[in-house]
Amino acid sequence: MNLSEIQSKSTSELHVLAQDIGVNVEGASNKRHDLLAKILSIYAEKDDSVKAKGVLSVSKDGYGFLRTYSAGNTSIGSNGSSSDVYVSQSQIRKHSLRPGDMILGAVRAPKDGERYFGLVNVDTINDVNTSSLQNRQYFERLTPLHPEEMIKMEIGQKRLSNRVIDLVSPIGRGQRGLIVAPPKAGKTTFLKDMAEGITQNAPDIHLMVALIGERPEEVTDMTRSVNGEVYASTFDEPVEDHCKVAELVLERAKRLVESGKDVAILLDSITRMTRAYNLSAPTSGRTLSGGIDPVAFYPSKKFFGAARNAEDGGSLTILAACLVDTGSRMDDVIYEEFKGTGNMEIHLDRRLSERRVYPAIDIAKSGTRREELMLSPETLKQTWLLRRMISLMNSQSNPDSKTSVDVVEQIFNRLKATKTNQEFLDKLNKDASAKSAK
Repeated sequence: MNLSEIQSKSTSELHVLAQDIGVNVEGASNKRHDLLAKILSIYAEKDDSVKAKGVLSVSKDGYGFLRTYSAGNTSIGSNGSSSDVYVSQSQIRKHSLRPGDMILGAVRAPKDGERYFGLVNVDTINDVNTSSLQNRQYFERLTPLHPEEMIKMEIGQKRLSNRVIDLVSPIGRGQRGLIVAPPKAGKTTFLKDMAEGITQNAPDIHLMVALIGERPEEVTDMTRSVNGEVYASTFDEPVEDHCKVAELVLERAKRLVESGKDVAILLDSITRMTRAYNLSAPTSGRTLSGGIDPVAFYPSKKFFGAARNAEDGGSLTILAACLVDTGSRMDDVIYEEFKGTGNMEIHLDRRLSERRVYPAIDIAKSGTRREELMLSPETLKQTWLLRRMISLMNSQSNPDSKTSVDVVEQIFNRLKATKTNQEFLDKLNKDASAKSAK
């Protein structure tokens, strides 16, 4: 029996299960936690061990908790809930457990005076036997390289956002990308499209989504839409919760990369993460423009800077949304601080979204550093031709530096008329050759 299966049942279903296995519920406490404890005790008496699977979060005092993992969704707060599993210091030392490890092991019911379920033994760590992880390496010692293997996003003719990404701002394994988004520019839908593109085209990549300070309904929507681990802390929770969720996501990703796996994190958003650290971190006595403490940038930069293509195997791709044009000076300062730290940027344009032109991507301002490492020479030449064509069309219709909405609409209409990006590029190349011949 799996603990997450028991915990997923409603209280009425737990009462039915308790009666089926012989638990006397008459006169018993109506508390859900007490009912769970009685059920686990019966299973223990029958020598039918109950297993629990969760992500390890270690406290400053050395002990930890397994944040129970169920149905691809992990959601935690700053304090352990009654559904979490306590992990002692001795077990952490014995198995050399690290924060973010995915632990599977047998658990016992809480004893008198205890609040949490207890971990009895460890069966697997990150889906591998404990004996196989004695000499695992440390993430900080991995050598970072430029992304060299492209993650194809294109998944169909009508999913234009993914097709545009492949054309103007390709994403590679180990990319550190910033999605610069004003309000109501389609950021959430854009992130879901990216998640679907990764899932369909690169199923070997372990997908994680971190929602910091999001609306509760957005968390539910993302959990049901994305085939991956979703970690969330909603805006109505304390800022300490936001920080702990972000830290757990990063540690979980590091453990996977140490095992040689490719991981992708979609973060929404790095702006709210920095705001949370600004409120929770000890003050340094200095204040930047907008009222932000310089200390608040360090944890967020540590998170964003962890993205890398490791020479020794494995990669960590981080695509983080950054909010702009919100009317807050602090948000502008946060964007200025992170601008240029990534090796890929995608800019969303509010003018396009107001005209209901989606995806609202500013093609001229979006791009990827060292894209020649991921694209073939022929494809690279064709994408450069596309950019020159857009620049020429824009200079004729719009004298300022911003990409004309009409120009973007023309490009999108041509994309819709073709089934694949390759067909679009071939047609573009043919048209350019015909014009030069004239």
